[in-house]
Amino acid sequence: MSAPTSLASAWRARVLAAPDHVALSHRGRRWSAAELDADAGALAAALAGRGVGPGDRVALHLQNVPAFPLALLALWRLGAVGVLANPMYRDRELHHLLADSGAVGVITAASDVEALRSAAASTAVGWWLGVADDDPELTDVVAAHAGAVVPEHPVGPDDLAMLTYTSGTTGPPKGAMNTHANVLATVERFGAWIELTPDDVVYAAAPLFHITGAVASAALALVGGATLALSGRFDPADAVTTIEAEGATFTIASITAFHAIEQVAWAGRGHLASLRAVYTGGAPVPQASLDRFRDRFGIAIHNVYGMTESTSAVVAVPLGVAAPVDPLSGAVAIGRALPGVGIEVVTDAGSPAAPDEPGELVLSGSQVVPGYWRNPEATARTMPEGRLHTGDVVVADADGWIYLVDRLKDQINVSGYKVWPREVEDVLYEHPAVHEAAVVGRPDDYRGEAVVAHVVLAAGRTATPRELIAHTRTRLAAYKAPREVHLVAELPKTATGKIRRDDLRA
Repeated sequence: MSAPTSLASAWRARVLAAPDHVALSHRGRRWSAAELDADAGALAAALAGRGVGPGDRVALHLQNVPAFPLALLALWRLGAVGVLANPMYRDRELHHLLADSGAVGVITAASDVEALRSAAASTAVGWWLGVADDDPELTDVVAAHAGAVVPEHPVGPDDLAMLTYTSGTTGPPKGAMNTHANVLATVERFGAWIELTPDDVVYAAAPLFHITGAVASAALALVGGATLALSGRFDPADAVTTIEAEGATFTIASITAFHAIEQVAWAGRGHLASLRAVYTGGAPVPQASLDRFRDRFGIAIHNVYGMTESTSAVVAVPLGVAAPVDPLSGAVAIGRALPGVGIEVVTDAGSPAAPDEPGELVLSGSQVVPGYWRNPEATARTMPEGRLHTGDVVVADADGWIYLVDRLKDQINVSGYKVWPREVEDVLYEHPAVHEAAVVGRPDDYRGEAVVAHVVLAAGRTATPRELIAHTRTRLAAYKAPREVHLVAELPKTATGKIRRDDLRA
C-alpha cells in the first residue's frame, strides 16, 4: 500500500487498520477511531450543507475540546482548510484573521457567537456554528446528520490543511500555509523521534489553535495511531489530574506550563508516572528549570524547537539523552535536526558559520511552508528560495548539537557590548526565589541600552531587587548584570505561554 499523501487519507488508513482503538478522550468520554470517523462524517455533511467545499477556509475559534479535532477531520474530508484562531481573540484581532483568511464560517463557543459577530463585519463569514459549554462534542449537529455520506474530496500533498497565524509579536499576524505534506512530514519525523506507537496517549497541554498543539499533539495522535487526550483550556491542576487519569505517555508544552505544574502543591511523582516522553519549546529553557522539574517529579523534560512556518518540530533532543550545555553562552542545547530537515547557520555577512560560531538559523525541507497566505512580500523576505530565515541566533557544534542563543531582535547593546537576555535570565533562574524572569533592554543616554529584569517570585519565597542584582553580578560580567529588577505578580504572555518581551519594553 502506498503511503498516504493527505491527512484525510492518513486518517482513513488509521480507521481501517484499528477501528476499535481509542482515538480521542475528553473528561472520561472516549471515542474509538470508527466512532470519531462517523462523527466527523456527520459534521462534514453539516458543513457541506452550509456550502463548505474544497479550498474553503473555516475558522476554529475553540479551546482544547472534542469539537476541534472533529472539525479538522471534517474539513480535511471536504478538502477544506482549518483557520486556527486564538479563542481569546476578540474584535480587531479576530477581524484581522477572518478578513485575511477569507474564512466562510466560524466554529466557536456558543456563548461567544453574538459578542463576536461584529468582528466578522465586511468579511466573507456567512455562518456561525456554536459549541455549547456543556456539549463540546457538537452532539446535536452530529445527530442531525448521522449516516449522511459525503464523498471524500481528493486532496493533494500541496493542498492547504491549515492556516496557522504567527503570534504577531513582530507585526500583524501572518497566515502560514501549512500543507498536507508539511503536516504529514512532521507527524512522521517527530513521531519516529519520540517512538510513538498506538499504545501512546498524547495529552494536549499546548493549545490546539497553535501549531504545536495542532500538529505535535492533535495530528500526531490522530493520524499517528495514538489516543489524543483533551481537558479544555490548560489549567495546571487539571493537567496533572488528566495525565494520571488517562495514563498519558507524551506531552509537549511551553516551559511556563511546566513552571505552573510545579506550583501545584499536592502534585507528586506518582501523578505523572505514566509520562515517558516530555518536551518543551517556544523559548530558551534554563538548565535550572529542567533540574528543578526532574528533582521534583523524576521526569526529564527534553527541548524541542520549531516554528509556525516549519510546521512545528524540526530540532529536538533525542529521548533519554541529557542535552549538553554550550560552555561559552551557557545555553542548553535545543537538540539535533530531525531527519530530512535542512539546517544552516549563517553569519551577518551571509556566509556559513563555523562550528561554535553564532549565526542565524536557516531551515529548509518538506516541513517548511510554501509561504504566507496572500503575502508574497513577507514570503520573499522570510523564505527566499524556500529557505526559512528564523530570526533566531544559534550555535551549532561539531557534533550536530544546536544551541539557541536568543532572538535577533531581543539583543541588548550595552556600551557596544552584546547582551543576550537568555543568558541573564538563566542566571536569575538559578536563584531559589525566582519563579519566572524576563530581561529586556531600556534606552539609556549613557550606555545606549540598560539591562532591565522583570521577576516573578516563587510562592512562599522572598528576595529584594538588590539581592537579585547582587546574585547576577557574582556570575556575569558587570555590563550584563541588570541595572534594574522589577518584582511583578505575573509576566505578560501569549496564549501559548511565550513571554511577551515587547510588552515589557513598552
